[in-house]
Amino acid sequence: MMKRGFFTVLAALAISVNVFGQAKGFYDTRGKEIIGPDKKPFLIKGTNLGNWLVPEGYMFKFKSVNSQRMINEALTQIVGPEEMKVFWRKFQENYITEADIHFLKQSGINSLRIPFHYKLFTNEDYMGQNNANRGFELLDRVIGWCKKENLPVILDMHCAPGGQTGDNIDDGDGYPFLFKSAASRKLTAQLWRKIADHYKNETIVLGYDLLNEPIAHFFDVNDLNPHLEPTYKEITAAIRTVDKNHILFIGGAQWDSNFKVFGAPFDSRLVYTFHKYWTDVKQDVIQEYIDYRNKYNVPIYVGETGENKDEWVRDFRILCEKNNIGWHYWPYKKLDNTSGFMSFNLPANYEKIIEYTEKKRTSFDDIRKAAPANRAELKKALDDFLENCRFINCVPQKGYIEALGLKVPAK
Repeated sequence: MMKRGFFTVLAALAISVNVFGQAKGFYDTRGKEIIGPDKKPFLIKGTNLGNWLVPEGYMFKFKSVNSQRMINEALTQIVGPEEMKVFWRKFQENYITEADIHFLKQSGINSLRIPFHYKLFTNEDYMGQNNANRGFELLDRVIGWCKKENLPVILDMHCAPGGQTGDNIDDGDGYPFLFKSAASRKLTAQLWRKIADHYKNETIVLGYDLLNEPIAHFFDVNDLNPHLEPTYKEITAAIRTVDKNHILFIGGAQWDSNFKVFGAPFDSRLVYTFHKYWTDVKQDVIQEYIDYRNKYNVPIYVGETGENKDEWVRDFRILCEKNNIGWHYWPYKKLDNTSGFMSFNLPANYEKIIEYTEKKRTSFDDIRKAAPANRAELKKALDDFLENCRFINCVPQKGYIEALGLKVPAK
């Protein structure tokens, strides 16, 4: 009886894990390749759902008001706190829908990267709520749509506790305090463990991008950079207590550009990610990442690139693919924009909202003086923004989509 039970266990393990150690149905790594559930090399080709769960000022056509916290503050001064709660709820409902996911799948992409803010998984106030389950509610919904389309996703912590970048994109306090705060690092690891435990059996989740664009170049990088890899190791250790199946994506220092901070891989399922914007399209731009891949026999991929003319988008995509480097271009959708899959129109009177955000508002006297003469007019512009961003009202950018080697599907 014991012998038969032993062989039954062995058979079960053989069914769930292939010869490379790949759990059934999950994406994995093998040497320099990402491996799909079909056990064949999988070259990532897709886009980022930027602005949806991490609003950025430039995607609203704002200039100095450039983080979610600053956007929320400025718009709350226009319409009030209760109306802002309604705005953010509708924004999350309208900006990315099942129709958007279906369109993307039909265009020919094979995966998505989804940026999110850590506050969606805590009771801290964020986008009008303080619901620690809000992140799962939103991600479960979009992951369900992606599962229906067989479109794997990478979950990207764009904003970490304490701030990992020190600029608007981490919605923090202007310095990468994460790397100087044991409490922030502990919370980051705990949140990733919570997320990984929730998705540990979800095979449509390709993997976890642990920290977006850590450590901007504005700071003493010689002081901060040595803390990056140990932070990744701390997060990885927490994740691996509950989830040994998913790939972990780790980005270099200085906006995901510097791999010199890394030693040898410390986990068997790592992909090293870099971001590139506004560079020449030349082999030497990506060669240092290829050199790292060759040295350590690990996969690399471009987590963000784009925001450029169609010719550049095409040429950089071809350069990456020629070197067996997958890509997620940035972004999917943006207001009044040609450098993305989708654009939507500026609402009437929206320029008055932009003007308000540029006014001096450093004191309450300033705020009173900056107050719009017609709040209802500006509220209508925000309501129209919410309507215009819906998939049915968006306009596919044919040149951009085709530059990515994809097609514009019928809406």
